[in-house]
Amino acid sequence: MILDSHTHRLEAQQAIINVSPAQFNPQPGKTYAVGIHPWHSAHANAETMQLLRQAAAHRQVVAIGETGLDALRGAPLERQQQLFDFHISLAEQWGKPLVVHMVRTSQQVLKAWRHSQQSVKVMIHGMRSNERVAQPLIEAGFYLSYGSRFNPRTLHTTPLDHLLVETDDDPNARIDQVAQVIARYLGMTVQELL
Repeated sequence: MILDSHTHRLEAQQAIINVSPAQFNPQPGKTYAVGIHPWHSAHANAETMQLLRQAAAHRQVVAIGETGLDALRGAPLERQQQLFDFHISLAEQWGKPLVVHMVRTSQQVLKAWRHSQQSVKVMIHGMRSNERVAQPLIEAGFYLSYGSRFNPRTLHTTPLDHLLVETDDDPNARIDQVAQVIARYLGMTVQELL
């Protein structure tokens, strides 16, 4: 069975469904990641953060995020950084992995993570960057999640035990299709990939 590590489709099966704190309405048999997306960081307020605190404690929430830093969109990076730090602390408090959105901010993400001195697992979702960006993330122990669009050279440098698959970048894709494409690029079967 293939787990979709990152989707926003509420109807998805065998997936970690990413929602905002206000969207969190757990359904039986579903698992969720809850966070304040960097694109929505300008609108985050005390109520949003309280909803996130409450959701983080829920048993169906298996990860915190998506959070992170985006140099092209959202609130100024200083505000995004404050929210990112808040998510990191929640992830550590509840012992849940952190789902990170990262656009042209890999060095800032690594710096924030190292500064926090936390120990939870980190997943960079929608990995499309080149191998020079990926290598320090891999060395830091981050998991890299790939959708249907990716840099093949970066994919080849990612250890299999830190490689995840997702459908976030293509809402019409099925996770088994994405896994087949990734496996083909790696010269293996889906079973070997998993």
